[in-house]
Amino acid sequence: MKHLFFILLLVPLGLTKGWAQQTTPAKQPVELKAGRMQAQAKPAANRPDVPPQFPGGAAGLNQFFQQNLKYPEAASVKQISGHVVMTFTVEADGHLTNPSVVQPLSPECDTEALRVLGQMPAWKPATRKGQPMPIQVRLPVPFGVSEGLQVEQGKPKFD
Repeated sequence: MKHLFFILLLVPLGLTKGWAQQTTPAKQPVELKAGRMQAQAKPAANRPDVPPQFPGGAAGLNQFFQQNLKYPEAASVKQISGHVVMTFTVEADGHLTNPSVVQPLSPECDTEALRVLGQMPAWKPATRKGQPMPIQVRLPVPFGVSEGLQVEQGKPKFD
């Protein structure tokens, strides 16, 4: 009788342990943030050695935004300023896919950011051991009145 009691006590513990192992969450994709990539002694298999880069680097990206980004009139009237944070995938051939707004600012600014992202030229893809690989990128798209905008200056990390 004592053995039956212990067996009945241990069976639910074993079932919950097995169930907990089966419900592990899926891995999130690797996401690179500007200025946060650094060399690793033993990089993971899914991490690039060289990050993706806009043609012309940060200066080229800044110039692209200045030439193509139009501040929406509705946002201008409301004096909305800030960043629309976008994510997209730079494929192995450099083309951009899966654009989405992760941190919205206003519907007008979000739409404009998606439009401009659709006009971007192909990027230089990320590489791992010399082979191009797709990688997800997070990019803030600046919006605002010119008096309130501040451009962050930094030294280039790669060419």
